[in-house]
Amino acid sequence: MTTSTALALGSAALQQISGSVRTPTYDRTAVTVGIVHFGVGGFHRAHQAMYTDALLAAGERDWGICGVGVMPADRRMQQALDAQDGLYTLVTKSPDGALDAQVIGSIVQYLYAPDDPEAVLELLAAPSTRIVSLTVTEGGYSINQVTGDFDPAPPAIAADLQPEAVPGTVFGLITEGLRRRRERGIEPFTVLSCDNLQGNGDLAARAFTEFATLKDAELGRWVGNCVSFPNCMVDRITPVTTDEDRAMVAEKFGITDAWPVVCEPFTQWVLQDDFPAGRPAWDTVGAQVVDHVEPYELMKLRLLNASHQGIAYLGHLAGYRLVHDAAQDPAMRRFLLAYMQDEATPTLAPVPGIDLDAYRHELIERFSNAHVRDTVARLAAESSDRIPKWLVPVIRENIAAARPVPLSAAICAAWARYAEGTDEQGTPIEIVDRIADERHAAALAQLQDGGDQLAFVRNRDLFGDLAEQPLFTEPYLAALDLLHSRGAAALLLELINTVGPQGHQSV
Repeated sequence: MTTSTALALGSAALQQISGSVRTPTYDRTAVTVGIVHFGVGGFHRAHQAMYTDALLAAGERDWGICGVGVMPADRRMQQALDAQDGLYTLVTKSPDGALDAQVIGSIVQYLYAPDDPEAVLELLAAPSTRIVSLTVTEGGYSINQVTGDFDPAPPAIAADLQPEAVPGTVFGLITEGLRRRRERGIEPFTVLSCDNLQGNGDLAARAFTEFATLKDAELGRWVGNCVSFPNCMVDRITPVTTDEDRAMVAEKFGITDAWPVVCEPFTQWVLQDDFPAGRPAWDTVGAQVVDHVEPYELMKLRLLNASHQGIAYLGHLAGYRLVHDAAQDPAMRRFLLAYMQDEATPTLAPVPGIDLDAYRHELIERFSNAHVRDTVARLAAESSDRIPKWLVPVIRENIAAARPVPLSAAICAAWARYAEGTDEQGTPIEIVDRIADERHAAALAQLQDGGDQLAFVRNRDLFGDLAEQPLFTEPYLAALDLLHSRGAAALLLELINTVGPQGHQSV
């Protein structure tokens, strides 16, 4: 099949497309919206929307998804999905190179809030809407990294807090939707965070309750007492869609898709069973519904996500640009296994039904999947919202127990070296971070003669008091010195020489 003969994806083309890929077998016109999702991106479409599509295929009709975009960048998603009747192609790439494709139909509507905020608000207030879910990134909750308090200062949030403001943020829209439901005697929807945050539901509850309280104290009390915010753990490696992916979908499957999604075969979703307004039977299509999510959350955040940060910075500095290339480096593999075994795992409680040793080795194989072609740049973005949530807690718990943290400290040092803005060959690095200028300036301050060697880790909003903890600062400075003198590859070799053959530190 050539690109020129591929069929443009849309409802009218489904019957012809069905010969090459799986397509929705249900009548999408009979599906009603039960879930409103903020932040439709690749991960949501490879994960929650996929699980929901399987339920719709099994006969559910009340749990269609309406995607909502709030940010300027969401305009492109609106245009892509509107042109394709909400349909998109999901391609799973296995380690052996096998491709599996299906067209997902669970997103039956998409609204771009700046165009018509009232339409979004009335959908949120509709009795049929019983879940509002979120993938708005780790930094999207405006929570101070150290204190855990909600920060109302960002201009868009401050504007939404003004009397009679037309809501423009996720906080403003969801809170106004809840206010209308309360005023009309409609039970509240459940707010489901699907972002990579420890206690994501608890954090969402804090953020939305505090926002509502600032808006209206009585409304805030009602949100705090009556709205459910279940925790959940989500896992599936989903790289950014590329033009090569679009061309592959056209060539291999005969579909012209403006925004397909590619992902790994592995997927996991663990949900706290706290949905007073009802929920889809996601547990019948592969999700786990449990009473306590925290053990699964911490396992994933501290093993997978924190290891991704090691690949991001040590990998980039060592010259890698694709994740699988870095993960296939024997020194990197041993480094990651040692970090997971010696520093992350001691901070974890037992995880029901999970063999942690097998899980750690499975992660290395997932990272090494050459066909997913995940990029180091994706992992290196927005680390001021990631490392404080994924890696700093590991460091703090180990220090409290008087355990060494040379591997975690090395990841932080690699972040600092990366934030200097040039790689080991002198090539400029694009720093993608909400506080990129501050991180860059702090990294450069460490290079000045007579400067503060710990400037990068003195930001207490990111690192707390780690700059005052010798168990952290000594290996941090040693790693940073080695990064400057001999480079990332040498640092990896130096570090793994301190670990045994199974990845355990030799002491």
